[in-house]
Amino acid sequence: MDKSKRSKGEEEEHIDGELVLSIEKLQEIQDELERVNEEASDKVLEVEQKYNEIRRPVYTKRNEIIQTIPDFWLTAFLSHPALSDLLTEEDQKVFKYLQSLDVEDFKDVKSGYSITFTFRPNPYFEETKLVKVFSFCDDGSTKIAGTTLKWKDGMDVTNGISPEKEGNKRSYQEERWLK
Repeated sequence: MDKSKRSKGEEEEHIDGELVLSIEKLQEIQDELERVNEEASDKVLEVEQKYNEIRRPVYTKRNEIIQTIPDFWLTAFLSHPALSDLLTEEDQKVFKYLQSLDVEDFKDVKSGYSITFTFRPNPYFEETKLVKVFSFCDDGSTKIAGTTLKWKDGMDVTNGISPEKEGNKRSYQEERWLK
């Protein structure tokens, strides 16, 4: 039918029909794009998992050398622009005993990771391994769980009282490192 001979109602119906078809085609393309993105995400995850396994022995070799350097992890934390502000003087005394630090991604790296801090025997707490687990929630928040320390008598640096002096309550952010 010639456009000039269509009534206004027929023309609107024709446009509405074309619009619906275009939107349906667009949705099909969008669905296809989402399938491709999902497949790409799965492949990236596979590659990340593969290289995490390949990196593990390299990290082990690196850690063997790090252990020969006095106060390596304390120095690394204090040299980091963001982390250095989180360590109080009391934390620094404890971190002198930090022997190794291991970060391990969850099998699905997008869901979280854990950090294992391994300490030499020290005057502060009984445990030698402390684990912090960071789980990413669907709502965008992060759930943090960790080892509860068994502090030796009078050595709990998180209660605001240093083993050597009193004063200065610690902020919540600072308490995150050692609980």
